[in-house]
Amino acid sequence: MSDSAGRVTVERDGDLATVFLDHPEKLNVLDGPGWATLAATFEDLGKDRDLRCLVVRGRGGRAFSAGSDIGHFPEQRSSPEDVARYGKLIHEALHSVRHCLHPTVALIDGLCVGGGLEIAACCDLRVAGASSRFGAPINRLGLTMAYEELDPLVRLLGPGPVLDILLTGDLLDADAALRVGLVSRVFGDEVFDEEGMALARRIAAGAPLVNRWHKKFIRRLEEGPAPGPDERSEAYEAFRTSDYREGTMAFLEKRSPRFEGR
Repeated sequence: MSDSAGRVTVERDGDLATVFLDHPEKLNVLDGPGWATLAATFEDLGKDRDLRCLVVRGRGGRAFSAGSDIGHFPEQRSSPEDVARYGKLIHEALHSVRHCLHPTVALIDGLCVGGGLEIAACCDLRVAGASSRFGAPINRLGLTMAYEELDPLVRLLGPGPVLDILLTGDLLDADAALRVGLVSRVFGDEVFDEEGMALARRIAAGAPLVNRWHKKFIRRLEEGPAPGPDERSEAYEAFRTSDYREGTMAFLEKRSPRFEGR
């Protein structure tokens, strides 16, 4: 396996898959082919209807991801044409993460900056270890985030916090990330793996069609314009599923439901 291809790997456990940003010796950075691999990975996993939740995390415990591999910029991101091609790879990867069929959870352990922050922003939920740090000090590199990269961050945080991150270059600790809404939960480092994976398994245990519908509806409301009558009627399709019948019967019988995604 090439170095670039190996920067994104997948481990599967039943209906739960973990996508690893997998280059721990360099803080899980991605080069151009690595971004392409990330896009292809999410495209493939999104087609697998047996999956119910995807976890995204960095390998090694030091970083979620430090973003793009600056060491490859001279060969991959020098001319205007190179910059445009590289940007397209990033944007396709972020789109694949954000619009994946399944619920996605970013488990952030360590440094999460630049492109790593962008990947995390495209996930549905973000949870962090207590020692994690977040930011995008790219004004020190003399480069900008493109509109496609800014959009998920601005939708998530609003313009003020994003400008604070970009204009100061400061890193946020986990508590500050929780305050601004960048993450929804912070776990102590000693229980981070256990609690983060338990959260993902709780999501996977829910009715998968309902989870996918809710994700779709919320993305649709974010992107506008207002849904039309046909789209609004889709919100009632769940009541026609066997999962709805199973869920209500399980509640009445005081047992755990066994959802089949039908």
